[in-house]
Amino acid sequence: MPGRVEGKVAFITGAARGQGRSHAIRLAQEGADIIAIDLCKQVDTVPYPMATPDDLAQTVKEVEAFDRRIIATEADVRDFAALKAAVDEGVAQLGRLDIVSANAGISSIGGPSEEMPEQQWRDMIDINLTGVWHTVKAAIPHLKAGGRGGSIILTSSAAGLMAYPNVSHYVSAKHGVVGLMRTLALELAPDMIRVNSLHPTQVNTPMIMNEPTFKLFAPDNPNPTIEDFTPISQSMNALPIPWVDPVDISNALLFLASDEGRYITGVTLPIDAGAVIK
Repeated sequence: MPGRVEGKVAFITGAARGQGRSHAIRLAQEGADIIAIDLCKQVDTVPYPMATPDDLAQTVKEVEAFDRRIIATEADVRDFAALKAAVDEGVAQLGRLDIVSANAGISSIGGPSEEMPEQQWRDMIDINLTGVWHTVKAAIPHLKAGGRGGSIILTSSAAGLMAYPNVSHYVSAKHGVVGLMRTLALELAPDMIRVNSLHPTQVNTPMIMNEPTFKLFAPDNPNPTIEDFTPISQSMNALPIPWVDPVDISNALLFLASDEGRYITGVTLPIDAGAVIK
């Protein structure tokens, strides 16, 4: 039985681990070939270890296990020329482009807005907002050239629909993604290219499961553990769970990328255990 995205090609940023790897695997399971990029280097203002070349190689291995093709490149979403070169080469090898997952993102502990270092703000906006714009800017010509429409899915956050204190840089970037999504949905509708955004609550990935993030949510605890973080995280959701798994986000992305979502565009889709209504 054909997969839900059989024969299609997906471009995924931040694909070395976490949600990006999960998206690559889930789409490959349903028949897609993958163009994958990741920075695979550390950003100075990010307090947790970021993905490595070995992580990206593991994504390649897991996609190929489903007998799908994958073109993986180390590239920075802040560098439009490098991003364009990666997607151009991927399309040249795989023959088409149908799905875009602008997933790459970082988290960092900002603190009160008036005390936030300028570089921390700049890195967040450059990666989590400008990087998303770069991703779609590089991909749109290929989607249009295909003449088959397409699906662009931007990864935002529950923080793209509501505010949280002490992370104004993150909240601003993720709200900005929503504005970009809605504008693109109107601009690209004549070409049957749909644009939507995903809004997860906490997701069980290395970006969340680290001590600096635990400290953000438990600032009065000098050495918070995952056991300390769990009830705090659960209190933010309406459903009695502390976080969701990457595949939960990937399943939503698959739906929007497939023909099942063929007339859905301009939508902010929470996968948030009810966080934004609590």
